[in-house]
Amino acid sequence: MKRKQIFLCFLEKNNFQMCVVGLLFSNHIKGMHTNLSKGPSFCMCIACRTNTIQFYLLYITFMLIYLFLINQNAEDNQYPGGVAPSLEFLVTSNDITGSGASSTLLIFNNEWGFSPSNIESICRVGKSTKKGNRDKGYIGEKGIGFKSVFLISSQPHIFSNGYQIKFNEKPCAECNIGYIVPEWVESRPSLSDIQQIYGCSKNLPATCIILPLKDVKVAAVKQQLSSLHPEMLLFLTKIRKLSVREDNCNPKGSTVSEISISSEKNYEVRKNMHAESYTVHLSAQENGNGEECGYYMWRQKFPVKPENRVDKRTEIDEWVITLAFPHGERLSRGKELSPGVYAFLPTEMVTNFPFIIQADFLLASSREAILFDSPWNKGILECVPSAFLNAFVALVKSRADAPAMLLPSMFRFLPVNPSLIPLLEPVRSGIKDKVLLENIVPCESHTSQKIFYKPGTVARLKPTFWDILGKARESGVDLKNLSTHGTYILSSHFDKSTYDNVLAFLGIKTVSSEWYEKCIEGSNLVKEVHEQLYLEIISFVVDNWQNFFSGTNMLSIPLLKYVDRNNVVCFWSISRASQFSDRLCLASEKKYISWLISWNQEFPLSRLFFLPPGTQTALEDFPRKTTVIQWLHSHAKVESLSVYSYGLTVVSSLNSDSRPVIGFAHFLYHSSQKSHVESYYLAELCRAMPVIDSYGNVVKTRSSILVPAKGSKWI
Repeated sequence: MKRKQIFLCFLEKNNFQMCVVGLLFSNHIKGMHTNLSKGPSFCMCIACRTNTIQFYLLYITFMLIYLFLINQNAEDNQYPGGVAPSLEFLVTSNDITGSGASSTLLIFNNEWGFSPSNIESICRVGKSTKKGNRDKGYIGEKGIGFKSVFLISSQPHIFSNGYQIKFNEKPCAECNIGYIVPEWVESRPSLSDIQQIYGCSKNLPATCIILPLKDVKVAAVKQQLSSLHPEMLLFLTKIRKLSVREDNCNPKGSTVSEISISSEKNYEVRKNMHAESYTVHLSAQENGNGEECGYYMWRQKFPVKPENRVDKRTEIDEWVITLAFPHGERLSRGKELSPGVYAFLPTEMVTNFPFIIQADFLLASSREAILFDSPWNKGILECVPSAFLNAFVALVKSRADAPAMLLPSMFRFLPVNPSLIPLLEPVRSGIKDKVLLENIVPCESHTSQKIFYKPGTVARLKPTFWDILGKARESGVDLKNLSTHGTYILSSHFDKSTYDNVLAFLGIKTVSSEWYEKCIEGSNLVKEVHEQLYLEIISFVVDNWQNFFSGTNMLSIPLLKYVDRNNVVCFWSISRASQFSDRLCLASEKKYISWLISWNQEFPLSRLFFLPPGTQTALEDFPRKTTVIQWLHSHAKVESLSVYSYGLTVVSSLNSDSRPVIGFAHFLYHSSQKSHVESYYLAELCRAMPVIDSYGNVVKTRSSILVPAKGSKWI
C-alpha cells in the first residue's frame, strides 16, 4: 500500500497529463471529461484540445499498434550479459487474472526488470525515461507506449523485478482517475500461475505483461500476432529472438499462427567512412515450416545539416542510416509485399526497392508512413543514395577473392523498377546518378584481377559471340586484348538475359559492328580456331549481316579461307571475293573436295580457289550448312563446282601453254577412271579439250576427227 500512496501523490500533481490520457484512451470520453472538469486543469485541457487530442486520435487509428510499441519498449530495455534478448507473445484461453476475459495475452521479456523510474514513467504521459536519449539508441520518446495497451485490455498487469501491479481503465475509487493509477496485485494471478502457463520446465523471464483481452479485440489481436513480420528483428539492436504461440485447453482450437524468429549477427567494421557492415541471419519457424535468409547490413552516419534540424531531434547531430540487402528470398509471413521503410520497426510503406531503408524517421502518428514534408526526413532521404553507393561498392568490390561469377548477383539490389511511392523517386534517381559515375561494372580481364569501369564506357556482346569466345578460349586462343578495341567488354558472367533490366538501368548498350570487326581480325579468331568454330564465326556474321554488318568494314577484313597454288591456307575479304575475277569455290560433293583442290594447282589460269578441305568437310556436317552456303553464294560470289563444271571452267582458261593442256588431258582421264564424271559429260569435255600437234603446238579448234597417235596410251 505504501507504493500505491506514493504514486497517487505523484499523480495528483499531473492533472493535465491525466486529462490527456483520459481523453485518449477512454471508451466513455464524455463521462471522463465530466469527472476531470472538477480539477483545476480543465481549462488547460480545453485550450490544447484542438492540437493534442486531434494528434492522439490519429495515433490510435492504426489498429493494434500496441504490438509495435511493446516491441519498441523491449528494444529500449536493459539486458543482463550473456543472454539473447527475447520477446515472447503467448495467447491463452486461461483467465488467469479472473477478469472474465475469454483470452489473455502474456508478453515475456528477459530484461533486467522494471526500476522505480520505469514504473513512474508508465504512470505519466509525455514523460518517457527515453526522451532526449535518441543518440543513445533509445526508440521510445512520446511517453505513451504502454498506455496503448488499453486499446485491447481493460486491466493490464505488470510483473517485473518484484513489482506486481495492474492498471484499470475504470476510475480509481480513491481519486476518480483511470488508466495511470497502479494497483498492487495481491493474489490473482500469482507467479506460480504465470509459471504454469509459461512452462514449468523453463525459467520465467524477469518481466511479464499480462493483458486480459477485450472480447471485441480478441480476433484482431490474434490476427495481428499471426502476421508479425520476421524482419522486425533486422533493425532492433538488442532483441534477438521473438516468438508467438498459443496455449489452449483444446489444441485443435488454436487460431494463432505460431512463429519463432531468431537472428544472428556477424560484424565486420569498415573504417574511414563512418560506416560498418555486418550480416544478419534471420530464421523463422512457423507451424513446423522453417525459412532462413541472410541480410547484408550497411550502417553509416551522416552529419545533420542545419537546414534539416527540427525541435524533436535537437540533441541529434548525426543521422544513422542502415540499409538491408537480402541475399535470397526475403522472409515474409503470408504477405505479398514486404515493408521497405523502417523506423526501427516496420512502417506500412512498400517501396518496391530490392533493399530496406532504416533510419530515425519522424513518423505520422499512426506509424504507418514517414512525414515527407519534414525537413528532418528530407535530409535523411537525401543521404540514402550516398549510403547505397558506399554499400554497393563494398558489396561488389570488397571481396578480392570472391569469384567473378558472384559479382552480377549483387546488381539485383539496384532499384531498377520505379518506386510504388512516387515521393521516393528522388531516392531512386539519386542512386542511379551516383552509380553511373562509379567504376563499378565488372569487365572482362585476361588476368585473375577483376577490373571495373563506369557503365558509360562498357558494352555487352551478343550471346552467340560469347559462345564463340568461350570455345576459342578453351581451344587456347589468346584473347588478352578483348577490351582493347575501343570499348570495355562487360563480364561474361554479367552479360546474361537475366540481367537485361539491370543493364538497361545502367544504360549499357551492345558493342558496335566495328568492335566485332576489330576483334575478329585483331584476335586472329578465324586463323587460330578449329574448323567447326570457324564456321560458327561465319554463321554469326551471316545471321547479323542484314541488320548489322552489311555495308560496314566487315566487308574488308580477311574472313574467308582458301587454298593457294602452293597448297597454303590464306584469307580473302568478302569484298575481294565478290569484286575480282578470282573466284572462291566449293566442291559440290564431299568426294570431290580433295580431288579438285589437288588438280587445281595444275591450272593457275583458271583463277579458281577452293576453301580448304577441312573447312569444306566441316561444312558438310554443319547444322546451318544451307544458310551459310546461300550467303556465300550471294555475298561472296562463291561457286559450288562439280568435276564437270570445274572442267568447263578450266578448259576455257587454257591457252598456248602445252603443260596445262597435257595436264587437263590427264585430269579427264583420271576423273573418268574414278567415275567422278559421267560419260556424256566426259565426251563433251573431250570435244572441248585442246590437243598438241606433232610440232608441239596447242590446237584449241579442231574440225577433223581426233585419233590416237602411234604409241599413244590413249588407245
